[in-house]
Amino acid sequence: MGKNIEKILEALSPNERKILPHLEEKDITKICEKANLDKVSVIRALEYLKNKKIVEISAKRIKIVEIGVNGALYKKKGLPERRLLNLLNEKRILKLDEAQNQSKLSDNEFKASIGVLKKKALIELKKEKIIFNANKEEISKKSIEEIFLDSLPLDYDSLTPEQLFALDSLEKRKEIIEITEKKIIDIKITSLGKEIIETDIKGKYLIEQITPEILEKDSLWKGKKFRRYDVTLPVSPISGGKTHFVNQATDYARKIWTEMGFKEMTGNLIQSSFWNFDALFTAQDHPVREMQDTFFINKKEELPDKELIKRVKESHETGVGGSTGWQYEWDEEEAKKLVLRTHTTCLSAQTLTKLKSKDFPQKFFAIGKCFRNETVDWSHGFEFNQTEGIVVDKNANFRHLLGYLQQFFKKMGFEKVRFRPGYFPYTEPSVEIDIWHPEKKVWLELGGAGIFRPEITIPLLGKHIPILAWGPGFDRIIMKYYQIKDLREMYKNNLTQLRKMKFWMK
Repeated sequence: MGKNIEKILEALSPNERKILPHLEEKDITKICEKANLDKVSVIRALEYLKNKKIVEISAKRIKIVEIGVNGALYKKKGLPERRLLNLLNEKRILKLDEAQNQSKLSDNEFKASIGVLKKKALIELKKEKIIFNANKEEISKKSIEEIFLDSLPLDYDSLTPEQLFALDSLEKRKEIIEITEKKIIDIKITSLGKEIIETDIKGKYLIEQITPEILEKDSLWKGKKFRRYDVTLPVSPISGGKTHFVNQATDYARKIWTEMGFKEMTGNLIQSSFWNFDALFTAQDHPVREMQDTFFINKKEELPDKELIKRVKESHETGVGGSTGWQYEWDEEEAKKLVLRTHTTCLSAQTLTKLKSKDFPQKFFAIGKCFRNETVDWSHGFEFNQTEGIVVDKNANFRHLLGYLQQFFKKMGFEKVRFRPGYFPYTEPSVEIDIWHPEKKVWLELGGAGIFRPEITIPLLGKHIPILAWGPGFDRIIMKYYQIKDLREMYKNNLTQLRKMKFWMK
């Protein structure tokens, strides 16, 4: 054995020794099984062997076509068109509504099945009826979609024209097929590696580390060899722990508000409709309270003291402070319904009920999660962070409101802010707050601000004084600072991305 080989053997770690006999497998999963090691340990050991020129490693990414959530269900129960075809084979002619009910297909599944079968000339549609045209051979023969589904997973680049046709057909339907990228690691054993493998890799007993037990007994180290360590070899970068960048941003905003003299408000994510809507003079038939916008919870909560309920009821029905109210019969049971809070302004309402005249002036803020039943896209999510603020001061005015907001956004790093006239049920006058998004070249709406209406302040405080209020969305502020182009990227918890994220305002 040459001295070079001997030195390499003496430098092999226990995990390297474990995987060496199994390198011919050239498959990470099989090496893991045979060496009885996890994937991370095997990949790390391979990197060490690469540094020692025992193996050459290359990686490539391939696209894999796999079965989606609905695809797994259809593989078991049959594609919707197959289930409809089997039903029609028995009935021959069926009304459309009967066919859907008996096949137990959803609206989307039924419509897709009709389209597929009609395209293949297996059925006809006449006078709201489905007429079956297929023969026995056509029924028993598997469709190319079914054959394709049974053959998954497949390498996208190796698909035949027929398979590509089936893929195109199935991709048009929801979650039947998924195309994912997979990293393939190719392991090639070098001539040096082959020589090492052919050598007795068990070698002599090598001491991995010095322990108190070894130092106590001469017999444990005398005549033994210590494993060689090459301190010049590159190692994987170490990423220290740090706060998630969203939390960094909210902590920074919290710091700004407190430096401006504001006290923090906190509260539950689940609120009664009373606090979320009614106390803020949002009519019970207002569209914002419908299921399309709000997540309702199938429970109710008892309301606060009766005197407050009476004042809110009066505000809605007949009005207070010169207002005519909404002119409808306010329903206490509707106000008891629990919801996931749609804004943090409910915390402002709760805070106002606890204040006395001697407490004025006061300034409060909140930062927290809110929930709305939105369609998710690059700028909208069904949950989002909002920063809330109120200033309770009999001398406050609209210019003060704009000044507070400009100061806050300036401290957050945004110079280009604009205010537009707006409408909200609980403030008058009201403004919309926008910030400029340089990547998308658009103004992003953050939320609203204004001065609370008497219909809110009189029931909650007992009298009307100016209360400045705002509640812009906070996630879009974070997107702008970190140059994130898609809101969904903020909550994917991609470790590689999180490790590269800069610290907020550093």
